[in-house]
Amino acid sequence: MAETIQGIPRFGEAPPQRTRRVALRPSATEWLRHSALFALTILTTTFAGIGIAAPNLEPDIPEPSSALGWIAFIPEFYFQAVAKLISFTILNPHILVQGVMFSGALLAILFAHEMGHYIACRRYGVDATLPFFIPAPPLFLAGTFGAFIKIKSPIPTRRALFDIGLAGPLAGFIMLLPIALIGVLNVRPPLSVTGHEILFNDPLLFRLLSRALGVRLEPYSPTNPCFMAAWLGLLVTSLNLMPVGQLDGGHGTFALFGLRAHKWIGRLAFLTMGTLAVLGWVWHGSPSGFLYTVLLAVMLWVRHPQPHEMEPLGTKRIVIAVLTLLVFALSFWPFPITIT
Repeated sequence: MAETIQGIPRFGEAPPQRTRRVALRPSATEWLRHSALFALTILTTTFAGIGIAAPNLEPDIPEPSSALGWIAFIPEFYFQAVAKLISFTILNPHILVQGVMFSGALLAILFAHEMGHYIACRRYGVDATLPFFIPAPPLFLAGTFGAFIKIKSPIPTRRALFDIGLAGPLAGFIMLLPIALIGVLNVRPPLSVTGHEILFNDPLLFRLLSRALGVRLEPYSPTNPCFMAAWLGLLVTSLNLMPVGQLDGGHGTFALFGLRAHKWIGRLAFLTMGTLAVLGWVWHGSPSGFLYTVLLAVMLWVRHPQPHEMEPLGTKRIVIAVLTLLVFALSFWPFPITIT
């Protein structure tokens, strides 16, 4: 996910004299804290994978007739759903394998993303935390709210900003490719849609892979663990590459075009996503686009720091920028979810 940069002078302020430095190593306490969060996220994502692979196990509880009744109904429904899923897994242990596969695939993508940022920080002597993995409650999202690192010292140069910002999504995308390939190769035949369904629409990478491999994809196809992990990984990649604020794409945009262009490109991206959110609601009944829009609105208020030196990026990094734009095109889909 996007890294947070602290302790950097804002544009217009006199930067401190630049000295070559070595990034601090994590302490034993930091290793313990980050490892504990990672272990807990393994558990929650495994549970999420079990929920994806298991059949519909909704508790048979009558819906309340009053607003006050819903206050008690929601937690009761939630805990009974969790209990039924645990009981089902105990009786069907093979479903645990699906959960572990989903967890391993998804966390491999997120880990590669964050380590791309972290290793780039170490290369430039920039202090940064180890990745924070954020577990989510059972049955909520994919079992995780994602991961991030926090940058705690100034970024010295324009090239360092570019490399640190884009190393994450590019590393995550490289890790994602074989997972996506396995997922597409193991798609089962499509089923017919009945009643109200949440459909996961496939981004361009899946569509190209399916055509090359002769696999038929449908929005309502039953998914396997690798397919769903790669789908979520592409969603996270496209969100992080939005050219707004301190998202990864925002860092790349600032490094490429400077402060003024970064500000206006970010506003244009926000307006575009806001328009797509409204169209997604009208055409597909999906509110998911509004989550994007809210996040981008928050990012617009976060001022981007100025690197100490704004030297030319060079041809090599311009080529990497074009490749990153291609990664965004393969990852992004304007209406990822349809509700029928």
